[in-house]
Amino acid sequence: MLRPVHPDDAPAICAIYNHYVLDTPITFEEIPVAPEEMRQRILEVTRTLPWLVFEEDSQLIAYAHAGPWRPRSAYRFTVEATVYLDPASVGKGVGSALLDALLAELRMREVHSVIGGIALPNEASAALLEKFGFRQVAHFREVGRKFDRWIDVGNWQLLL
Repeated sequence: MLRPVHPDDAPAICAIYNHYVLDTPITFEEIPVAPEEMRQRILEVTRTLPWLVFEEDSQLIAYAHAGPWRPRSAYRFTVEATVYLDPASVGKGVGSALLDALLAELRMREVHSVIGGIALPNEASAALLEKFGFRQVAHFREVGRKFDRWIDVGNWQLLL
């Protein structure tokens, strides 16, 4: 079941997200996010942009949201899209369902451009974005450092 996020989803979202914080280079955060901090992020994002969750058997297994791409006012029509799945849910079509619903929500708003940033290499995330028409527009070399190694970042873009 796909639905809008609720602030009370914060602990379940942290359980998903903090796996990526602690065990992967996919996010450049290095300190696990506490539920209260995630709750604040949810409240901040949902003031203006969509945040969706996916439940299976009444358990939250994935989420997706849009956030501002850059803080300057002229960027207000561009957002960054984010999708995170419980590792056990990868490969089941959940990411596609979430991204499809997120893009539908963004099309109903004044969003013109959607950016997907990916720590590289990450073939699965690149394939997901490209499935929806995103095209790679940038490759930044060694812009993040996590787990004692340099990490590249690619940006994919979709014009709505």
